[in-house]
Amino acid sequence: MSSIRTLKTFLAVARHGTFAAAGKEIGLTPAAVGLQIRALEESLNCQLFDRSARAAVLNPAGRALVPEISDLVRRYESLGAVAGGDGMSGTMVVGALVSALMGAFADALWTVRQRYPRLDVRLFAGLSSDFALRVERGELDAAIVTQPPRPLSSNLVWTPLYSEPMILIVPRQPHFSLPAKMERVLPESPFMRFDRNTWTGILVQEVLDRLETPVRESMELNSVEAIIELVRHGFGVSIVPRLANVAWREDRALRVIPLPDVDVHRRVGLLERARHSRTAFTEAIKDYFSQVTGEDGKGRAGKGRAARRAAAAAHRRPA
Repeated sequence: MSSIRTLKTFLAVARHGTFAAAGKEIGLTPAAVGLQIRALEESLNCQLFDRSARAAVLNPAGRALVPEISDLVRRYESLGAVAGGDGMSGTMVVGALVSALMGAFADALWTVRQRYPRLDVRLFAGLSSDFALRVERGELDAAIVTQPPRPLSSNLVWTPLYSEPMILIVPRQPHFSLPAKMERVLPESPFMRFDRNTWTGILVQEVLDRLETPVRESMELNSVEAIIELVRHGFGVSIVPRLANVAWREDRALRVIPLPDVDVHRRVGLLERARHSRTAFTEAIKDYFSQVTGEDGKGRAGKGRAARRAAAAAHRRPA
């Protein structure tokens, strides 16, 4: 029977795609990683990776085992919580939008980590669409993502946490002729578009469709933060979510223009498998947001100081 260490090695190779990169993560040489993988394949009597000179890519049999092996490893790690009596420990692997880490999720994570200091959370930044597949495969325990534009598979569950209205941002010192009339800003200014193939990009297009206005395409990026910075420097205008915990009113380089006639919000939530072994963590995150937001998810989670006060109060309560 394979050891927990061997199973962890398998998961590291599945994440990184090479023996060398997996070895760097877990402190083994590529040769030692290869020996463990071969031993695992022999014990299971099947090949798990398609190997080349530089890569080890999961084959269908390997992909099918990722959720099961991930669950075994996490169940083993959760034994420490039972012995320690603190209710939660071990490693939690979570994907998150960079913009979520700038906002309310950072406060939620801080709260949970303060209450459960033996919990190790490993964060991976990326895009919602990429995280959905990784959660389903078991490579991630959960992910903070925008609301999926299409129905999810039956073994995935998305729970709303908070929402951010879509807004128009324009520079205070543009490097182009900014129209005086607001209705001319979008059709006549260089437009910084969020990648239209992403879930947030679909929301941006929904706003444009409702406004029924053409735009002058300038750049297309897959980072809200990069778009905001480019607008700050005067290179164009954009439609973005009003990120939580960003001091928009104090920003001297940006003008934020609400879109009251366009009720489009980016809803951010927690994506997890319908059945997994780390529900204590995901429930703690959802409980945090149920306390600091209103029923519509638009409450105090968007205000960093209030969220941190709630976090401090939660930390003072007994676990």
